[in-house]
Amino acid sequence: MMPGPTYDNARVEDAMHAGVLTCPPETPLRTVARMMASYSVHAIVVTDLDAEGDPRDRAWGIVSALDVARARASGASEPTAGGTASTDVVTVSSGDPLSRATELMIEHGTEHVVVDDASGRPVGIVSTRDLAAVLARA
Repeated sequence: MMPGPTYDNARVEDAMHAGVLTCPPETPLRTVARMMASYSVHAIVVTDLDAEGDPRDRAWGIVSALDVARARASGASEPTAGGTASTDVVTVSSGDPLSRATELMIEHGTEHVVVDDASGRPVGIVSTRDLAAVLARA
């Protein structure tokens, strides 16, 4: 049995993968796919500066492995992260109950939620696979 809190008392920080791989919207999708393969991840956060030119990265979209497969199957020529990303980025805070992340995944039909810090900068990701790992502790 793995140590750690059970699902009923877990926080997002107990399940999230700290650190986020990011790219700007103009990144070629082939590069995004290489990032996924190189780092064994299933999602890359697409970041962009806000309208005021704030230098802190903010989650603008997210490209999942399924998004990459869809783009390839559609035959899009020279697809980019920005053209492929889901821009309905779902976010949670690290201190939120893990059940909140679950509720958001179900509500938005997504397998990943981005974990933001207090300033709105992405600092981690929680996936359905992470939820399963916590549920396995019970």
